[in-house]
Amino acid sequence: MLVHGAFVLALVFSPTLVPRAAAQPTGEPTPVEPTPVETVAGDGSVDPANARPAAGASSGALPTNLLEIAQALGGWLVPFVIATLIALWFSAERLVILRKGRVIPKPFVERFLSHLQDRTIGKDEALQVCEENGSPVAMVFAHGVRKWGKPSVEVEQAIIDGGERQVASLRSHLRVINGVATVTPLLGLLGTVWGMVEAFNGIATAGAMGSTTVLAKGIALALLTTAAGLVIAIPSLIIYMYLSGRVDNLVMDMDDLAQSVVHSISAEALAERGPRKGKAAS
Repeated sequence: MLVHGAFVLALVFSPTLVPRAAAQPTGEPTPVEPTPVETVAGDGSVDPANARPAAGASSGALPTNLLEIAQALGGWLVPFVIATLIALWFSAERLVILRKGRVIPKPFVERFLSHLQDRTIGKDEALQVCEENGSPVAMVFAHGVRKWGKPSVEVEQAIIDGGERQVASLRSHLRVINGVATVTPLLGLLGTVWGMVEAFNGIATAGAMGSTTVLAKGIALALLTTAAGLVIAIPSLIIYMYLSGRVDNLVMDMDDLAQSVVHSISAEALAERGPRKGKAAS
């Protein structure tokens, strides 16, 4: 019995067991966190898939501000910036050029048509007034005036030919805006594919399945290029559709006004109204 009791006391007060017994509270046992294990490769290097991240290492989070986004895009930022500048430049230029007051100046149109209806202006004077004004509608009128006194079919055809040239001028640079709206999503798609290739290449070569930082770089590039392409393309497409509609409205207005010119200077109209009354007042 004495030997048995001594053996029990020796186990209880053993140096290896005393700290554990002292650390245990009277309530529930304290869980012990497992120590991270680093797998060592055959050459003595640490496996990156199982290695612990160093203190202060990047967490692999996606960029949230403009500077981080620019850094994440890298070289892909250049084509997107160029596309943005092109869209802004030509959109602003077309908004100025396609103002109705510039394409169809109301004072000139009213005064010109009034003189034609009152027969107070001749062919040479009318042509000179149109060329001096220089607006798109004046150039359309000038094509009709050159056929002064001809049958209405010839006058109308001349106005149609002149109108087509002016419409082409009004629509110039709209293709550039439409091109930006078409190409930038394709650039975004290309960047998406490129980013996913980088992500899968990291998985294949560095065992990146366990490293969010390596994966996040490729995935961030894929997402950001897609977003950049759409952010540029959507406004460009909207402004293109708006400007195309404005051109169509201006063409319809010029066509209505041109019909008034045809009904005033054609051979049939001149025969009905008789001789000219006199010169137009300056």
